Amino acid sequence: MNVGDFAADTLGRMATRLISDLEGLTVDELCYRPDPEANTIAWLAWHVTRVQDHHMAHMEGRDQLWVDEGWDVKLGMPSDLDDHGYGHTSEQVGAFVPPDGATLAAYQRAVSERTIKYLGGLSDDELGRVIDRSWDPPVTVGVRLASVVNETAQHIGQVSYVRGLVERTR
Repeated sequence: MNVGDFAADTLGRMATRLISDLEGLTVDELCYRPDPEANTIAWLAWHVTRVQDHHMAHMEGRDQLWVDEGWDVKLGMPSDLDDHGYGHTSEQVGAFVPPDGATLAAYQRAVSERTIKYLGGLSDDELGRVIDRSWDPPVTVGVRLASVVNETAQHIGQVSYVRGLVERTR
């Protein structure tokens, strides 16, 4: 197994977890906040999917699915390709109300399928390709991929935790 296959398997498992964590929740449950400043399941799922869509599209040199497939419209969000949640205020987190969990899951599924396809063909040599020279040192495909895996793991863990809190309040 090479690094691309490993990353594809890892992110595929995380996508499966996120999608299952969204199943069966009402919109109110998706928007539950254990604290007035806490992130909601809905916002976390949107954010982690947007980051993956944004970063993977950049690595591939392709357009993001966010606008190309109309996920911005389906989720009632701005079409801004650079908005993936970094720096969002508590008010912005609370303002995000998806139509349902199925739409969030469908966006994650679309991004995951595209990600897995790309990573399945990723060579170990490709990991060293520089994709962003605005940082010192410049960001390579490998560094960006590590960021995606880290971000995804962190936020899916948060989604699972908040879902557990929601289930305890039922």
